[in-house]
Amino acid sequence: MLGIELNRKSELQLWRQIYQALKELMLSGQLKAGEALPSTRKLAKELDVSRNTVCEAYDLLLAEGFVISRQGAPTRVASGLCIEPVEPVLLPKTKSKLIPPVSVSFRTGRPDLRQFPRFLWQQLLHKASNELPLEAFGYTGPQGLPELREEIAAWLFRSRGLKITSDHIFITAGATHGLHLIADILRGDGQKILMEDPCHTGMLRTLKNKGCTIVPIPVDAEGIQTNYLSKCGNTGAIYVTPSHQFPLGGILPASRRASLIRFARENNLYIIEDDYDSEFRYSGESIAPLYALDPQRVFYVGTFSKAVFPALRIGYVILPYKFQDRWRDLRTHTDVQNPPFEQAALAEFLRTRKFDRHIQKMRKIYGQRRQVLLESLEGAFGSEWIAYGDSAGLHVAIDFPGKRFDEGFKNYCLQNGLYITPVESYCIEKGRHQSKLLIGYGHLEPAVIIKGVELLSDIITGLNI
Repeated sequence: MLGIELNRKSELQLWRQIYQALKELMLSGQLKAGEALPSTRKLAKELDVSRNTVCEAYDLLLAEGFVISRQGAPTRVASGLCIEPVEPVLLPKTKSKLIPPVSVSFRTGRPDLRQFPRFLWQQLLHKASNELPLEAFGYTGPQGLPELREEIAAWLFRSRGLKITSDHIFITAGATHGLHLIADILRGDGQKILMEDPCHTGMLRTLKNKGCTIVPIPVDAEGIQTNYLSKCGNTGAIYVTPSHQFPLGGILPASRRASLIRFARENNLYIIEDDYDSEFRYSGESIAPLYALDPQRVFYVGTFSKAVFPALRIGYVILPYKFQDRWRDLRTHTDVQNPPFEQAALAEFLRTRKFDRHIQKMRKIYGQRRQVLLESLEGAFGSEWIAYGDSAGLHVAIDFPGKRFDEGFKNYCLQNGLYITPVESYCIEKGRHQSKLLIGYGHLEPAVIIKGVELLSDIITGLNI
């Protein structure tokens, strides 16, 4: 009668199939405004279904305003329903690129997830779900779980010597999320953002996507070169990674830190301090944050992505008091809050010092792998290389003076089973770091590191760079 065909093997209920078929007939104009629909009894007999099944379809059509029904009168199609069909969007055909298998990946920022105590974490999550008060299942506000903020404050004191209270800490969904919100706070006057060059391209894209104008500041082995700051004119903020510069790994010395603070005060601007990868330091204790020098001038951004695992998506920001209300407003009207269960589990991980023990264990493992990498490089290349930033983090920048590495070199390595990135890939202004490569080693077993260095040596020798 209406040409409706039902698929009795489909997971979609029969009444919904009837509803969708009738709705499509109305929208396409095949059922016109004012036209009477068959009675529920007649359509049920036609489709060989129960009358209740058809009634359910009609009830939903009525609730959504597709039909009009009056007692004692047939159900009729409502007016104003017909919509012209649109042409389907044809996606361009793309040939899938065959990517050769990678035997060794020197990617940066990869912790060794095999070492993470998964069973312990499952226990912590189970404990959190059982013990969290009922209020925590609702809207708990934009600042984060109080217990977690207290434990982060305690962790920062015992690991960095930073004296703050939990009121200073705002939980985020990772460092990038924190930077999004900070950019929203600081970009209101349209001023520029000074940024280390080379830098973390993910953070660079975040700021660019927020409409910020980026002014690159050169980096050397000790971090951002503060003597370039005075040439930058009117700016809005400075993004830095002073405790372990990404990607070169330098630790910003005290004189440059002081210069950075003075410049910020004199020009009434703010510093965004990304505490990248600083938990894993192999010669001495963790570096004190720049935030400690001027808490009202520095936004401090931290994350647990490398120390715990990246999928956790928990970070934190310590921000100047004058911006805290603005932060709360922005966070409330974006995503409100982080899920409470992971926050509670992480708080317990910190409170019991099992997090501290995990960091100590991983610092030892990563330190051993770092040593294997440096010894392998010496064996393969002799003294014809210089290591940058090898005292901390999960990667090292290697300078091969006189050689040049570009995207072509990276692609050639990939074709030969080696993933490795030239530092130039992280540069805003090209040409300063063409002789450097980044080697991520934290996620690799010693034997794989040795194999990777041998493969790199073969490729460089074969290309005669």
